[in-house]
Amino acid sequence: MREKGDAEFPFFMLKSERFTPNFVEMKISEIIDAVGDAVVARGCFIVEINVSKDNDVEIVIESETSNVVLDDCVEISRRFEECFDRAVEDYSLTVTSAGLDQPFKVLKQYRKAVGTQVEAALKGGRKFVAELVDADENTVTLKYTLRETVDGKKKKELVEHCDTFGYDDVNYVRPHIDFK
Repeated sequence: MREKGDAEFPFFMLKSERFTPNFVEMKISEIIDAVGDAVVARGCFIVEINVSKDNDVEIVIESETSNVVLDDCVEISRRFEECFDRAVEDYSLTVTSAGLDQPFKVLKQYRKAVGTQVEAALKGGRKFVAELVDADENTVTLKYTLRETVDGKKKKELVEHCDTFGYDDVNYVRPHIDFK
């Protein structure tokens, strides 16, 4: 290796310029192709894949019917490592489950949660707990109860609503965690 004083090596060159590894930037479509079968074989689906500029890869999965277990993450990680050479792609890998406190990101999460209690936040700031009744590609239907003024009554009463919202009208929907 040449030293600072060597005429052919400019001493002002930054360390990162001298030692930056030449790695291949990973593509999400290639990752899906590589691990998709393993994800399905484990009874799971992909919620999200994030790849940073430094090839820090995060694969977020959820189980089709129950909860993600450690073996699901381990098996998908193994499959990923079989398909990608760490020396070439120079990556770090995290395979994780979608968190209970995280908003739903894909339609399968909504459909899996139909019939359960969720927390919803609408654009404009309104938040409430509701039953997720239905979800499709464009809308989510929520059944919820609010204390409202009713004509002819002095006290507010509980009024049940079942409304359909477009995803553009919703900030988030996530599982409701009840600590009772």
